[in-house]
Amino acid sequence: MKKLNWGHGLMIALGCFILFILFLILVFPIGKQNADMISDNYYEEELKYQDVIDAKENAAQLKEVPAYKATAEGMEITFPESIKVDDNKVEFILFRTEDSNLDIKKELNLENHKFVIPKKVVSLGSYTLKLKWTENKKPYQVDYDILWK
Repeated sequence: MKKLNWGHGLMIALGCFILFILFLILVFPIGKQNADMISDNYYEEELKYQDVIDAKENAAQLKEVPAYKATAEGMEITFPESIKVDDNKVEFILFRTEDSNLDIKKELNLENHKFVIPKKVVSLGSYTLKLKWTENKKPYQVDYDILWK
């Protein structure tokens, strides 16, 4: 059997380096996730973020918050009787991190302290549900992470 000398070690190190570079070029980009910006109006929304912080703090002080549950019709959001929504107007945003084309944003009237987001408009996957409303001209916002099956 032949002994390894410094020339053989140099060739092995060079071969390993070439394999590493090929790995970075060929395999590494496969695992790369979508790096698009979450919002087209990112900077404008960032300036208004203090309003969101205030609305979330207001909601954190409530004794009861709106609840959601999956039903046969879709996603049912129920507001407690203690919350008196101004003009019965509630805005909801179903925010899909992976694909902004699947985002749903609507403002609707609250009837009997509840509303339903139909299951035909919601695709399988994970969402962030953002509920926004005002009570006595005071803003509120509650966020839920949802895995829709």
